Amino acid sequence: MTVDDLHRLAEEALRERGFLSRFSPAAHAQAEDCRRSGPRREGDVRDLRQLAWFSIDNDDTRDLDQLSVAQALPDGAVRLLVAVADVEAFVPAGSALDAHAAHNTTSVYTAAGVYPMLPQTLSTDLSSLHEGQERLAVVADMRVEADGEVSDASLYAAVVVNRAQLTYDAVSAWLADASSPLPRLAAVPQLAEQLRLHDALAARLAGWRQQRGALNMSTVSARPVFADGRLVDLRADTKNRAKDLIAELMIAANGATARFLQRQGFPSLRRFLRAPQRWDRIEALAALHGGQLPDEPDAAALDRFLRARRQDDPAGFADLSLAVVKLLGAGEYLAAAPGRAAQDHFGLALHDYAHTTAPNRRFPDLVMQRLVKAALAGDPPPYTVDALDAIARHCTEQEGRANAVERQVLKAAAALLLHARIGEVFEAVVTGAARKGTFVRLHQPLIEGRVVRGFEGLDVGDRTRVRLLAIDPRHGHIDFERVA
Repeated sequence: MTVDDLHRLAEEALRERGFLSRFSPAAHAQAEDCRRSGPRREGDVRDLRQLAWFSIDNDDTRDLDQLSVAQALPDGAVRLLVAVADVEAFVPAGSALDAHAAHNTTSVYTAAGVYPMLPQTLSTDLSSLHEGQERLAVVADMRVEADGEVSDASLYAAVVVNRAQLTYDAVSAWLADASSPLPRLAAVPQLAEQLRLHDALAARLAGWRQQRGALNMSTVSARPVFADGRLVDLRADTKNRAKDLIAELMIAANGATARFLQRQGFPSLRRFLRAPQRWDRIEALAALHGGQLPDEPDAAALDRFLRARRQDDPAGFADLSLAVVKLLGAGEYLAAAPGRAAQDHFGLALHDYAHTTAPNRRFPDLVMQRLVKAALAGDPPPYTVDALDAIARHCTEQEGRANAVERQVLKAAAALLLHARIGEVFEAVVTGAARKGTFVRLHQPLIEGRVVRGFEGLDVGDRTRVRLLAIDPRHGHIDFERVA
């Protein structure tokens, strides 16, 4: 199976789940019109091109949505600016581009490639914050106190320039050892100072949330590796210091934007995670590892247990984290009316939270950007609460379908890698146990499949040994039996 085979399978999987796998001629035409006409520039736009903006992302990422820059203040606080690409300036509501984005709601990242929410003319070019390019952005300008609280924030439009397009791995290595090579370090005089300030600031932000029960876990995902057009491996894509840094900055900007709209009396789309329904299994997992949790869901207690396990068993912490993540369930979107109490995010320990920092690849972020720009312009909200409620339900459903497509294509790729290993026995951890079946993930390679024999009594988080029985790359099926 080649990349082309996986690509055809991915397109079929997308269509089967109701996604549009291709852009309409009208959407392509509108994207090309943007190349000729440029973005719509309206109202007051600040000139912040002189600041030392930079981005950190994967080395193969082309849809760059955000930049940041920070300034230490005399009283010990830090001013943090996060610039988010002004995608709304290219994608007016009701356009063919908007129709495609509103239907799919997300970019889908498969082992066969990326199926973007917006044409690459925009998402990886005109509305992407590439190094050295002037771009319009919506800036969240925040004050972060010494204890990590975001005490104040304002939002406004600006023109920015990315001075350094950096990667997670390179920045993590440099933060650990300043002698490690880092592109643009010599060319951008303030870059070293900015990275150190950002690193310290991220620790502040994380500490503030963790004191309130934010969960700190370490999961590992599989990343396809291709050579000469063929899949050759599925390697671990782990969290690192730079990924944690950017995650904290985005969480801060997302919360600041949600609170801004609340202050303006605007409705909004919120992101939340319910208290886990399978808390009893999380309790049981804690007990198996010598811990004790209360009978009712308690994020702070769970985080204390997780931190203790990370210290006592760092080698096994990824498996434990994976089990807890599976038991927590998926996040959802919700429409929030002005003055109405928002739903808490159980994992982040936040009350006011939204998705706002990735409008090139998530429709909720584009919707939120339209709301912010309307508020800044003094216009009425472009969406009613009822309209946002319908968008929230559709986005939640599409996110689940996108995850299913990504899993199916990854399993097809994994099945290809395992075709010569039928009959082998592998170490595994149980990742799912429900009516639809019992699923495990191997330790090496990072592949997930279904236990079709001997699954009785297995539950999420259990470690077991399984034998590979059969594979079906076409349908992404990988079948195991439990080995006693």
